[in-house]
Amino acid sequence: MSPSPTSFTDEAWIALENLGDKASGLFNPSIRLGVTGLSRAGKTVFITALIHNLLNGGRLPLFEAQRSGRIRSVALEEQPDDAVPRFQYEDHVKALVGKRIWPDSTRAISELRITLHYQSASGWGRLLSPGKLSIDIVDYPGEWLMDLPLLTQDFAAFSEQAQKLARQPRRAGFARDWLARAEQTAPDAPADEMTARDLAQDFTAYLRACKDDEQAFSSLAPGRFLMPGDLDGSPALTFSPLVKLVAGRPAKGSLQAMMERRFEAYKAHVVKPFFRDHFTRLDRQIVLVDALQAINGGPEAIEDLETALGDVLASFRPGANSFLGSLLTRRIDKVLIAATKADHLHHESHDRLEAITRRMVDRAVKRIGRSGAGIDVIALASVRATREATVSRDGDRLPVIVGTPIAGEKIAGEHFDGEKKTAVFPGDLPSNPDVYFDRDGASCKTPPQVNIIRFRPPDMEDTGGGITLSLPHIRLDRALQFLIGDRLT
Repeated sequence: MSPSPTSFTDEAWIALENLGDKASGLFNPSIRLGVTGLSRAGKTVFITALIHNLLNGGRLPLFEAQRSGRIRSVALEEQPDDAVPRFQYEDHVKALVGKRIWPDSTRAISELRITLHYQSASGWGRLLSPGKLSIDIVDYPGEWLMDLPLLTQDFAAFSEQAQKLARQPRRAGFARDWLARAEQTAPDAPADEMTARDLAQDFTAYLRACKDDEQAFSSLAPGRFLMPGDLDGSPALTFSPLVKLVAGRPAKGSLQAMMERRFEAYKAHVVKPFFRDHFTRLDRQIVLVDALQAINGGPEAIEDLETALGDVLASFRPGANSFLGSLLTRRIDKVLIAATKADHLHHESHDRLEAITRRMVDRAVKRIGRSGAGIDVIALASVRATREATVSRDGDRLPVIVGTPIAGEKIAGEHFDGEKKTAVFPGDLPSNPDVYFDRDGASCKTPPQVNIIRFRPPDMEDTGGGITLSLPHIRLDRALQFLIGDRLT
């Protein structure tokens, strides 16, 4: 039996936190929205675009409360958690709009509160509802989310899973140094700090290589090895899976005993506090994924993302929230899986990108879908960096996207300086997503790739009154409606 992710003390602490949140919510209704993503999927951009469009009355036709004119005002307010860093929205807007650069990716947890004053859609609602909803947006790295499955693993299971992944064909080359060192390491040898450090460094180097954009791997635990912060060099991060393990309890003072103790310390002092203090307080969750990068990474990258999404969904506490039930144990009642960078494709492939992503989460949805959690999949672009056009080639009309490639990007040998616009034919995704999931090789078709390059944010202009136009997007309104629309009825 796998160990429980929480102890009785943890559950009591979680219950107290939930009671406090509920008491506060009686006077100021709020919803905690978790935002995370896997492998540079654009968490910071999503939050910035969401807030910017709400504050500036952006074009959000599928967001019913705004379309019907029921939102009276929107404002940023002081966040409720003083010990959590504030999401620096203003700096990110300056980067996107003023400098036309993408803001830095998420490195730690942050939070921001935005409050909507609205009119209820029903007469009874206008009488009974305060007409106010605060959205506490909690931004955290996807690497932290990938650590949650560790709470149900012991060191032996962790080591077995790690070496199984490391021996996969596309990972094996990056894991060569770590595997070689681990295979030569005797688990019953005396505990030695330099041996532990060398193993941890080799394992971290392997994880970093897998995280590279060209590889597009998503299952990369422990996540803090990739972003250690103030834990860099601490014993809690100076451990590694072992290839060879002694059966039963390892001898006191052995290398395996040291590694097991540090693995448990990592769970206790790094993973559990995040799970207890932040994750278990979420009401809604969006997980952003770069499915296009996985598609171009090939079958192993797709399977890896599929596995990662399964682990992600299994880590949530999914289920419909009842008032009494959520007093003690809160459940995330809506989860949105969003494939980002839809603007890198012509609109004809947007639904196909969504279908491929939905196929990736099918097995996980079937496993937990009966718990009452609302799970949906969407293809979106938080900030649309391109526009669509057509070009003539050899008498044919090709659908293309037009944008400004980031400096250093290249297409067919042409290098871009970050100023010149260009038209790109991205290719078409197949209408049948199953071609990407042919694990047995029964299909003779080679899954198509798409031409993916990075574009600068769009060139924004000010209106005559000096007010910056809202950031363009693809389906951001649909995401908003799914995540919070029911709380504004």
